[in-house]
Amino acid sequence: MRFKSLSDSHTPPSEPDESPSPSPISGTLDFTSLISDQILVLILSNLTKPQQISSCLVCKRWLRISGGLVKSLRLLDWEFLDSGRLANRFPNLLDVDIVQACIISPRNSGICLSNKFVSIHVNSFISDARFIWKPDFLGASLIDRGVQVLAQGCPNLRRLVLLGASRQGLASIANECLALQELELCLCTDLDLKGLSGFRNLQILKLIGSVDGLYDLVISDIGLTIVAQGCPRLLKLELVGCEGSYDGIKAIGQCCQMMEELTLCDHRMEGGWLAALSYCTNLKTLKFQSCKFIDQSPGPDEYLGSCPTLEELHLQRCQLRDKQGLAALFLVCEAVRELVFEDCWGLHNNTFSAASICRRVMSLSLEGCSLLTMDGFDPVVLSWKELKRLKVVSCNNIKDSAMTPELATLFSVLKELKWRPDSKSILSSGLDGSGIWQKGGGSFKI
Repeated sequence: MRFKSLSDSHTPPSEPDESPSPSPISGTLDFTSLISDQILVLILSNLTKPQQISSCLVCKRWLRISGGLVKSLRLLDWEFLDSGRLANRFPNLLDVDIVQACIISPRNSGICLSNKFVSIHVNSFISDARFIWKPDFLGASLIDRGVQVLAQGCPNLRRLVLLGASRQGLASIANECLALQELELCLCTDLDLKGLSGFRNLQILKLIGSVDGLYDLVISDIGLTIVAQGCPRLLKLELVGCEGSYDGIKAIGQCCQMMEELTLCDHRMEGGWLAALSYCTNLKTLKFQSCKFIDQSPGPDEYLGSCPTLEELHLQRCQLRDKQGLAALFLVCEAVRELVFEDCWGLHNNTFSAASICRRVMSLSLEGCSLLTMDGFDPVVLSWKELKRLKVVSCNNIKDSAMTPELATLFSVLKELKWRPDSKSILSSGLDGSGIWQKGGGSFKI
């Protein structure tokens, strides 16, 4: 490319086809018009996000090209979608979240209600029953129309987060967005989930049944069975605030035979549901998050079965007071290789002792489990002959002073160790003379 010199502006260009066009605003020559769209895309794609936003103001061409670089978007204004401007402005979107725009909230309020799903503005009204005002949502017909506009304008979507879409809205997404792989659904009922049957390549699904302070809807065994029959290719399933029982989880396990990861967050499952996990024959990762219980009535051990392919078990911010439910979980997950406990209330010596049945554990992570002491920690950890990685952080009742020589010897052969049970831990001096530093201490984090 040859650019015309500014100092030689009165001489005719040597090649008229490459001469820059005048700027429509200032009348000066626009030398960027000599740059092809392909090259300009490469240039703008190397800018930071704030710089890309500023570049949109240069001209309409830069606005169009920079809009094509945007792949992910969280919608805040419903009219922007409903009018069709979203697809025109950002034609190459792959990831869209429309939840925020589906909630009707006062724009001039200084009060913001936030949880892990959304942040919305609310007014200061409190009813006589002392319940904080709950937001209103757009109607299902309006949401379905907007979803259809989105599907037609952005057919290459890979991930989508929806709120309040009905069966018809989901069907329009399935018909237009054939490459969609990840879907998150809020404010939907069991029957709405029938629209999932048209998704051919859906691999990751998150169902949010009920959210405290936002809405109360039920996703039960009916919905889980519909999901199982309509999405046989699922690899990951996350159930948030969902009800159900043995039948729903069994249907998931029997139909979704490729599923490798199952997450339950604040679940409301009926007693006995744990036994259905044995039908998930390819399950590799099982996660519990913010659950008030595991299984209130797991039933006899001989009916629980097991998950022979399970590799990871994560328990995060859960209440683990019920030893029977936790023991049943460890029995089902006895083949697990990695155990993670994070900020779990009620995990004490008696409940943790049930984990000794998991004899193949290679990695243990304990964080924020303040009730557990060395009396319960030591015998369980020493029973795991294949243990290679250990992390203990913010477990204040596990003391260096109570460490046994056997545990110190185990530490010397671990591949990875992070030991910060409390702020006063002095492991280096407590293990002085044990020889721990002479045997593979390169991976230690003290």
